[in-house]
Amino acid sequence: MSGSKLTESGNLKEFLRRASAEIERATLEVLPSKEPYQELYSIQKDYPLRGGKRFRPALLLLCAEWFGASYEDALPSAVALELFHNFALIHDDIEDSSLFRRGKPTLHHLHGIPLAINAGDSLFGMVYEILMSNRERFGDQKALDIISLFNQIFRATFEGQAYDIGWVANNHFPTRAEYFEMIRRKTGVYSGKGPCQLGALIADVPPDILEKIGDFGEALGIGFQIKDDVLNLEEDAGELKEYGKERGGDIREGKRTLITIHMLENLNQTDSEKLRAILLKPAEKTLDDDVDWVIEKAIEKKSLNIAWLECKRLAEIIEEKLEKLVNSPAKNIASEIANFLVLERSS
Repeated sequence: MSGSKLTESGNLKEFLRRASAEIERATLEVLPSKEPYQELYSIQKDYPLRGGKRFRPALLLLCAEWFGASYEDALPSAVALELFHNFALIHDDIEDSSLFRRGKPTLHHLHGIPLAINAGDSLFGMVYEILMSNRERFGDQKALDIISLFNQIFRATFEGQAYDIGWVANNHFPTRAEYFEMIRRKTGVYSGKGPCQLGALIADVPPDILEKIGDFGEALGIGFQIKDDVLNLEEDAGELKEYGKERGGDIREGKRTLITIHMLENLNQTDSEKLRAILLKPAEKTLDDDVDWVIEKAIEKKSLNIAWLECKRLAEIIEEKLEKLVNSPAKNIASEIANFLVLERSS
């Protein structure tokens, strides 16, 4: 496949099919099958083998090709990003006491928390092993620049996660400004800005283009998170279970979202206090009736509609950001992927 561009078709589905296959192949190649296999390396492979959209490393490959690099040169960095994603999922599932991931029990439920944490930590260590191989590909300075950008992504992700789980632990209900700062760091950088800038950096773009592609990616990541929060309450249980999710799972976990913030701004005092009480309950004590009540009130107060309007506003911003970037088949795919991640209800 060398010399063939992943983006040459200009078609999103074809690009994602090819990119996902390349990322999966390259990821499985770097995951060891040695001892201690049962206690570590088989656990390491579990989440990567469960599939997933892989849109973060795909964004990296997309932006690398968009600005003139080959996907082969960008693939190791994409694999590093995918391994970081799986590390983050393992830890996130523990922090949120999640029962399922991609339709199967979470790693800590299958193997216990200590082994799951250790497997996640080992994936994080492999990220740097892979990134160090970029020295042979690009030279020392560029390899260090890529590592530096990865470190910025890690820091922003951990800071955003600290807000997210800290608000639950400290019984804090954030303002809109606090909420948007949280998702800007946690999802805006991790799911959008970071992958896009990594691909562009590999392609040696000038600083002004790096900033512009980052602005596009950040809006994309924020929109994706808000839409994901809406779908958690809106989709029927069958669609959610296909991906190992539970309708209203965010309510059981006490997540603070744009939806709950809007509800607290618009409910009467009695209902506002009830919503706060439900969100403060431990997940195992949150009843189905609690979840149904929150969803009913979210619909009544049009909080879901408000969140969708924010997604549409961000989609317009994304298109404005795209207009400032060079035309190519990759740009067409970037526009499609933005629509898919931010607006489509089926993604």
